[in-house]
Amino acid sequence: MTTAAPARPRAGGPHRAPARWASRWPAWRAFLLLTLPMVAGLLLFKYIAIGWGLLLSFNDARGTISLGSWNGLDNYRRLLGDPAFTRSLVTILVFTLFIVPVTFALALGLATLVNRLRGGRAIFRTTFFIPTAVSYVVGALVWKMSLFSGTPSGVANSLAYLLGYEESIGWVATVDPPLYWIVLVTVRLWLQTGFYMILFLAGMQQIPAQLYEAARVDGAHSEWQLFRHITWPMLRNTSVAVTLLLIINAFQAFDEFYNILASNLSGLGGADGRTPLIYLFQTALGEQNYGAGSAGAFVVTALIVVFTLLQGRFAGFGRTEEEEGR
Repeated sequence: MTTAAPARPRAGGPHRAPARWASRWPAWRAFLLLTLPMVAGLLLFKYIAIGWGLLLSFNDARGTISLGSWNGLDNYRRLLGDPAFTRSLVTILVFTLFIVPVTFALALGLATLVNRLRGGRAIFRTTFFIPTAVSYVVGALVWKMSLFSGTPSGVANSLAYLLGYEESIGWVATVDPPLYWIVLVTVRLWLQTGFYMILFLAGMQQIPAQLYEAARVDGAHSEWQLFRHITWPMLRNTSVAVTLLLIINAFQAFDEFYNILASNLSGLGGADGRTPLIYLFQTALGEQNYGAGSAGAFVVTALIVVFTLLQGRFAGFGRTEEEEGR
């Protein structure tokens, strides 16, 4: 009695289906299918919008975003000749010159301390990074209505009572001296220092441990010597990137200024804490002057580009060691 041998599957059976499917859908079609929605969104909501805004800046667009009433550079002349806009530029320059180095120093110092820990590093890293997840609007309102409120129950006033002050301090409303700057600066530091600390910490963890061992053999025993000769030079690219991000974010300040100084920005007196973005917000959406608002946006963009290029130039960002030695 003989048994029939089991039938062998055909070589070109189920294994050739993927090849036929791949031939029907070549790689370029799959690439287009995956990227077209993103590219269409970028073109429509970013690049076309930027181009339209540039055209609007040369138009007398009041109450409309349509083109047709060309006025050349009148919008730019009006902005640069407006004392309120120039004051906003001075405000943001002062804010940038202060907040950038302070945030840089705090983030670098915290990263250095956390990196030296032998245990619990993840706990401290997470603790300092948590404020990054908080909205700037929420942080500004908490600072204004709780920590630095003008009421006796505010946290800052409670601490002032312990130091001997008998009257409540109106932190936001006090212009002489400008105590509102304490509120603006501290909320920005609390919100963003942890993020840049993580960037520095990531850069420190990429430094080979052999460099520190070699430096100790050569006589660098103190932590300051190790930081000066090993850590700081190896963090050069990270430092330049952090500085660029800090400058850009400082020039784009809006939420904390608008929410903390909201009553003063409405014309009720007090501190004039308008940044360029707040001025443009009031011009474009308040006065419905979209042409002047678009012109101001490109002026601020040009300032950001100039400052970042100058900072990158002085720091030598992107240059090789051979180019630096020349």
